[in-house]
Amino acid sequence: MTGGSSISSEAGYSRNETEDERLDRNLGELLQELRIALPGVQVLFAFLLALPFQQGFERTSDFQRDAYFATLVLTAISTALLIAPIAYHRITFRLQRKGDLVKLGNRLTLAGLVSLGFAMTGAIMLITDFLYSPLTTALASAFALLLFFVPWFLIPIARRRQR
Repeated sequence: MTGGSSISSEAGYSRNETEDERLDRNLGELLQELRIALPGVQVLFAFLLALPFQQGFERTSDFQRDAYFATLVLTAISTALLIAPIAYHRITFRLQRKGDLVKLGNRLTLAGLVSLGFAMTGAIMLITDFLYSPLTTALASAFALLLFFVPWFLIPIARRRQR
């Protein structure tokens, strides 16, 4: 449906907007959210790319090198997934595919955030393991995992189910 009639959202309330207006609003919101997430991913990626060239990296354990590589790959995946909606938009520009972009962009962004949460947890685990004991590493990693996934996913999913 694209035209002048108003639509109701899944939540059961009406914004009195057309389908085209809703898609424009949804796309604008998605792009704003990506503008917030991408700088953090870029900073983490830059840190990870530079890390092996720092003094002391040769002293890392096998576990730390494995954690580093997994974190690097997760950050690269997150970067790819979070930038993908922008590439999709550029490639399909003026092809009347905004509905597809919003749906796919939402999925790619969520997958990118999951990957980012694991990457951030991995970075905290790597640094903590380099500096402290295995117990402190386990506690800091568990806390980091909760810190990212509870407010990013568990709370919103719980609120969504309440509606």
